[in-house]
Parts: sequence; structure tokens; C-alpha cells
Amino acid sequence: MFERKKRRFLRLMIVEDEPLIAFDNERFLTDEGFEIVATVDRVEDAVALIERQAVDMVLADVSLSDGSGIDVARAAHEAGIAVLFATGECPVEAKSLADGCLGKPYTQRDLLLAIGAIEAVHAGQMPKRLPAGFTLFKTAI
Repeated sequence: MFERKKRRFLRLMIVEDEPLIAFDNERFLTDEGFEIVATVDRVEDAVALIERQAVDMVLADVSLSDGSGIDVARAAHEAGIAVLFATGECPVEAKSLADGCLGKPYTQRDLLLAIGAIEAVHAGQMPKRLPAGFTLFKTAI
């Protein structure tokens, strides 16, 4: 009866070193129809996966135990992969490396809306609605 929205970004990688947030995001996004390619907590692991795995979008925290999510975003950006930072404080460098930034704490609904906004931009459309705490960096692709 109700069909899920067709996703532009189906294959996601979660880069998060807080286990509860990583688990919740993985479970929620899987339930929403996304394929979670990997959930990792280290910069080195994320960059290695970007180089060898098909990924549509990276959802990355900035503060990771072994470095900065900015390095992950840089690798994803160079590979042509969309990046959504989900972090406590959005770095200045994010605007050139990421599509948007969602501030922590965020709700699952806000996470879904942020991904949808980035999907809309990549489809050449303006997002209908932006969630609270979200900054969209790119408005046209």
C-alpha cells in the first residue's frame, strides 16, 4: 500500500566512535531501507573502505578516537562520495568537503531529513524541508 521513497543514496557507511550512536543509526537506517556497507570507528578503516567498497554516502563524526573525520570526508570527497557530518561542532573545513552537517544531538527523523535534503540536491532539486540543527552546504550539484 505505502511504498518507500526511492533512494538516491542506498549504500551508506557510518563512521562513529560512540557505540550506542553507531548502533542506533545502523539499526534505524537499515529499517528505513538503506544498506549499511560498514560501521567503523577509525579513520584508517573508513579510508580503506572508501578505496575498495561501493559507497553512496558517508555519515561521519568529526572527533574520532584515532583522528579526524575530516580526513574521512576528504577521502570520500575525492572519490565522489556524498558526505554528511553528524557531529557536535561542525568544522569550518566541512563546507568544501561535505554536503551538509547535522549537529549532535539529533533525532532519527532529523537524520533522515538531512539525508533526504542531500539526496534532493544531488537530484537537482531544492529540499522541501531542512531539519533543526542541519546546515546544507551545497544547494546545486
